[in-house]
Amino acid sequence: MNLNHLAIFHAVARAGSVTAGADQLGVSQSAVSRQLAEFERRQGVALFDRRPRGVVLTGPGQVLLDYAERLFAIRAQAEQALDDLRHRRQGRLAIGASRTIGAYMLPEAFARYTRANPGVELALTVENTETIERQLLDGRIDIGFAEGVADDAALDYTVFAQDELVLIAAPDHALVGTGAIRVEQLCEQTVLMHEEGSGTRAVTEQWLGERGISLRPAMTLASTEALKQTVATGLGVALLSAQAIRMELAAGLLVRLPMDGGPFRRPLYRVLPRASAPSPALEGFLQVIDSSFAQGTRAGNLPGTS
Repeated sequence: MNLNHLAIFHAVARAGSVTAGADQLGVSQSAVSRQLAEFERRQGVALFDRRPRGVVLTGPGQVLLDYAERLFAIRAQAEQALDDLRHRRQGRLAIGASRTIGAYMLPEAFARYTRANPGVELALTVENTETIERQLLDGRIDIGFAEGVADDAALDYTVFAQDELVLIAAPDHALVGTGAIRVEQLCEQTVLMHEEGSGTRAVTEQWLGERGISLRPAMTLASTEALKQTVATGLGVALLSAQAIRMELAAGLLVRLPMDGGPFRRPLYRVLPRASAPSPALEGFLQVIDSSFAQGTRAGNLPGTS
């Protein structure tokens, strides 16, 4: 199939007439008519019904237009990508982040990046770690941020910060004021957790397993906010990121229970497809992330913690 012929067909189909299509292409009407006739002859089907006031697609023409739209959309994307490279940091950056990172850690970095690169649209999706990894492999996002266990050989995991998981309870919970909580005591408590696939749950279960503890949660919730609110009712306890509970601790809605053998720290990862070449927009974003969290990583703390 001749792509020049296909481009002429596409222009005429979208314009609705040979004359308008020729104007868009900057060629004569007679040349477009000849090229269309040759294209139809080669394909062995009529693509247009010629009418006094324009053209109407036939059934085969409708089918071909659908493919042509997709093909030329891909070409436009390729041209846009090259234009982004020429002008640096233009376009769109799709980011996937686990709940804690997306909600409590990245907003300041987003603000810094957008002020420096106003031409780049940042699109954030907040999902659990398992979903983020799948979206990276499918090409639906450009970079991911995960708080789980790094285990996919097709992805490159780089620690960008450290986090601390803390045991929380309502202020009137029976464990408050009893001293450091032993890990074994959790087996006697109503423990709330994120759903399976959550990075926080994965590292929590790994940490407990290393200490010979296997917990069956009394309740699983897919939202950090729902977990906090449920714990605040006094129903049970949960292990959550210190980043996610700062406001509730300050307001006295939740309390942090000391744990024997703490603190319980975990690495946080920025994740990219292995051997991928980052765009200029992504390179700039990685620089912002590295500079935003470098001091916190070295100190073992995170921005905004003390």
